[in-house]
Amino acid sequence: MSMKRRQWQQKQKQVAPMGMRAWYMRPVMSETLAPLMEGLSEYAYDEETQHKKEKSWNLVRAWMREQLERCTLQPLLGYKRSDLRLLLGVLGCPLAPVPLSNAPLPQLSTKDMCIEASSAQYIVHQYIAATGCAKLQNAIKSSYTMGRVKMLATECESESKIMKNSSKGTQTGCFVLWQMMPDMWSVEMVVGGSKVHAASNGKIVWRHTSWLGSHLAKGPVRPLRRALQGLDPISIARLFADGRCIGERRIGEEECFILKLAATASSLAERNDGAAEVIKHVLLGYFSQRTGLLVLIEDSHLTRIQAVGAGAVYWETSIASSIGDYRAVDGVMIAHSGRSVVTLFRFGDVSTAHTKTRMEETWIIEDIVFNVPGLSMDGFIPPADVINASDSCNILHQTSLFLGR
Repeated sequence: MSMKRRQWQQKQKQVAPMGMRAWYMRPVMSETLAPLMEGLSEYAYDEETQHKKEKSWNLVRAWMREQLERCTLQPLLGYKRSDLRLLLGVLGCPLAPVPLSNAPLPQLSTKDMCIEASSAQYIVHQYIAATGCAKLQNAIKSSYTMGRVKMLATECESESKIMKNSSKGTQTGCFVLWQMMPDMWSVEMVVGGSKVHAASNGKIVWRHTSWLGSHLAKGPVRPLRRALQGLDPISIARLFADGRCIGERRIGEEECFILKLAATASSLAERNDGAAEVIKHVLLGYFSQRTGLLVLIEDSHLTRIQAVGAGAVYWETSIASSIGDYRAVDGVMIAHSGRSVVTLFRFGDVSTAHTKTRMEETWIIEDIVFNVPGLSMDGFIPPADVINASDSCNILHQTSLFLGR
């Protein structure tokens, strides 16, 4: 290494913020990585430079596969596999209640709007200004996010007893999230030896678990809730632009505006599956009046299950996710940590069927990269069985439209 380059690296280590970890400072690869360019450039790269960037990112992906495989091999100690699967099933990759509009970021316009809608437009406009995502709207084509999580089923309550789990049962893991704008995404999460994978190619959404296999998500294509936890400001702004302001509330030390989104009756009907009927799905976003940033999202999901010859059973899932530790990544404010608290309530006509389970998740974001070299649409191709299921659903839908059902 030349003397000039050694001096340059020493200077960068001194001036770089602690939260900004340059690629050449990460001793996790067996081969040295070429630095990934941060920020935007108006100039095209030559073929040699582009080849180096793609090679660097291939090494990053190889390392992530290695980490995921390592997590998969970790044994489960003192923790029921059913509890872990419940954690991953509820917290791993839930979806937002409404589809994401393909329209660009909303402009501030309150003409011919009710007070609730015009207030929401103003709040979203403040959020766009606070995050700085407007100037990069057309420049960000893809992104990669890597984080670490801790999960715990804290309590299970029934009519006869309450069982509490100690913190010793906390399960740790990691996740990777890949996105291609505007609506393609893929997330993989491994916790305590179990893995869940969900993805969307912009037309369908599917999920795969080691214990259930692959299956298609019914209803309209909806965004990943995890991306709305402060990781994708552009999608957050586009989603809540259709919301309604329903009031104010103090969250910790922050006075916040509340924006509400709710799934329509028609979209809920599309999500019904056999004996399971989705009754409601509502999402609330809390935006700080002081900073303009999103600090909390809450959603409530109610499903009714009516089995043949049995009474109806209701499942209500409530998730509250606090969001914080905002840091600038290429000029965009991204949340780098948070905590989710889940309440899973089962009730029905028989009181003995009432149960309440509480779960928690904390997460920390370690890496975020915009405009990922080498990432293409091929990374979002669904499995063959999911494609076949999607084709069958389309045929049934077209047949019912033809028959006027």
